[in-house]
Amino acid sequence: MYREHHAWLFALVRRHAGEHPADAWDLVQDTFERLLRQTYLEQRGWSRGYLATIARRLLIDRHRRRALEAAYLAALAQQPEPLSPSPEMLAQVSQQLLAVCAVLDRMPPRMRRVFLLARLQGLSYEAIADRLKLTVNVVQKDMVHAWQRLYHTLDVDTP
Repeated sequence: MYREHHAWLFALVRRHAGEHPADAWDLVQDTFERLLRQTYLEQRGWSRGYLATIARRLLIDRHRRRALEAAYLAALAQQPEPLSPSPEMLAQVSQQLLAVCAVLDRMPPRMRRVFLLARLQGLSYEAIADRLKLTVNVVQKDMVHAWQRLYHTLDVDTP
């Protein structure tokens, strides 16, 4: 059946769909593959009309899929481009990070540890006090002094 109907089906697919030869070959192969997947393999009822019906359904599926892909790509094109920082902004942020590291290096060890536990690990003042065997009041004072050093070094406007 394949040898008998392949050339005819290829011409039909190319003519009706205007497909490129490679796409038409794929659709013809998909048509015969679908035919072979039928649960019954009796050849009666397999005709050119049946092959054409399978091929048309595959063409419709392909056109729907391509329309969906085109709509998706159009929707993506409407999305704003992701914002990326300028080289100047990256340089400024790098300088600020280096300045923060320098401030942290100059802090007394306990103050630095309190600050890092609060800011990087998100611990509460009570949890820091328990962990370092300090009072909550000492933790609060260390945090205030740490922030003052950072603001002074970075020249940040305070609200």
